[in-house]
Amino acid sequence: MSETKNPIPREAPAEWFLAAASIAICLFGQLGALGLMGPDEPRYAWIARAMAQTGDWVTPRLYGQPWFEKPILYYWAAGLGFAAHLPAEWAARLPSAVAALAAAIAIGWLGKKHYGGTAASLRSPALLAPVVFSTSVAAIGFARAAGPDMLFSASITLAMAAAAAILRRSGALRGDVEQTVFGKRGDYGPLSLFGIFLGLGVLAKGPAAVLLAGGAVALWAATAGRWRVALRLAHPLAIGAFCVVALPWYVICARRNPDFLRVFILQHNFERYLTPAFHHQQPIWFFGPIVLLALLPWTALLWPALGEGARSQRERAWRDSPGLFFACWGAFPIVFFSLSQSKLPSYILPSIPPMALICSIAAVRTFDRGRRTALVASAGIGATWVALAIASAYLAWKFARKEAIPDLSPRAVYLWAAAVVLMALVAGLVIAGAGFRQRLAAAAGLCALCAALAVEATNIGVLPLLDPVYSARSHAEFMRYDRHPERIFTYQLNRSWNFGLAFYFGRQLPEWVPTDAQPALVLTTAQGFQDILRRGRTQGDLQERRPGLIYVPISSAPR
Repeated sequence: MSETKNPIPREAPAEWFLAAASIAICLFGQLGALGLMGPDEPRYAWIARAMAQTGDWVTPRLYGQPWFEKPILYYWAAGLGFAAHLPAEWAARLPSAVAALAAAIAIGWLGKKHYGGTAASLRSPALLAPVVFSTSVAAIGFARAAGPDMLFSASITLAMAAAAAILRRSGALRGDVEQTVFGKRGDYGPLSLFGIFLGLGVLAKGPAAVLLAGGAVALWAATAGRWRVALRLAHPLAIGAFCVVALPWYVICARRNPDFLRVFILQHNFERYLTPAFHHQQPIWFFGPIVLLALLPWTALLWPALGEGARSQRERAWRDSPGLFFACWGAFPIVFFSLSQSKLPSYILPSIPPMALICSIAAVRTFDRGRRTALVASAGIGATWVALAIASAYLAWKFARKEAIPDLSPRAVYLWAAAVVLMALVAGLVIAGAGFRQRLAAAAGLCALCAALAVEATNIGVLPLLDPVYSARSHAEFMRYDRHPERIFTYQLNRSWNFGLAFYFGRQLPEWVPTDAQPALVLTTAQGFQDILRRGRTQGDLQERRPGLIYVPISSAPR
């Protein structure tokens, strides 16, 4: 597909505005709608906040003790937000949102560089790829997560974009411009960027950045028979830039903390990969369903992407195809971590940007090829929205039956669920109709709009209801401003609640022990409350049930 020289269509500004709005809402919309949740978000945020408060930007510390589970990049980025006095949720999550935007821009640049078109039209991978990535479940979820995963993924994406530029200039990847001889001054910029972004990846999550990028390039080189060209990425300039970015913090941290390399490299890298010590064992096929879920609502585009790969194979046009490089980039993290003894959904996040780019390229070609193929692809996307709506309605129904939120009317939930399913049916039919008319911009634009509306509706109407059920934020605010007991404890809470309460209270809450004879206020669950009742330590019937936790006043122990 050669680069188009046609003027920008009149519809292009509207398409660009729709794409930009959808990306902004999905990645940045109301990052504080839900308080920090789970065990990881409040823990990472605590470390970043402590850095900003203490001025120690070298050693990550959790509750005052060195914590070497992850390297420094996320803590630096979030710490700057805390130093700027941003709201806690924004300070903790904004680095991930910015990183997701950087990854989206990088794959948009790759789409334009290798497949032409204009970045103002959804009929071009230059704009469609960023939209597909930014409105996918993976990007929406991890752009709103306080952690290093999106920073790591974006660093690898930017490094691989620089690698693609180097390979393109060397003639190894088919391009739309005249090839140049490798080694001229124009190569120095991409080589430096390749090393810089790999260094940032190592600062984000460790040596896995080198393994994933190097493994993807090696897989491409073995498949295409391009080893000599691939080895050019190990240019001294790239290695030097990598060392300048990555090594100083590792050296300084190791000098200040003798246990750093043993704990981080051996325990949290080699042992995590080679042994089940961290209790994240999953079957070897675990990441197959994860990839399908991560690409929603665009998963249906994987089928035409596979078709494009098979067609390229039959036509023997794959050896210097940019698509082969992107496919190896997307496949290697999945293969690599499928062999690991520890598996978490976030591990294959680096595969999602190239897969979004491949799906976008396949969508453009599918809609150009004919009405039947366009209808099949768009009908698949439309059916996905209907399935998502039905699944959401079912989950809402299950949640309403639990009566976890006293003020939530089950009837209101049922009406909401019915409206969501109905709107999804209408949207699915319209998307399929756009495919029948071979209107890629209309189909993709409506899908992106649905994603943005779903995110915004969730931010406004759903997350505030879930906040006290899954986040400690509202509980800490309630206790801080409405009551001032000197002795607050937790009892039989899981890690998520303990880390969350500690972050929002600004201190660890100790675990209450039944042998404590003094009055206290205990935050616990229904199971813990029953145990306290059996011990006869409550002050009569004075307890307050709030979503997620029960506040139990403890009486003095009888003498």
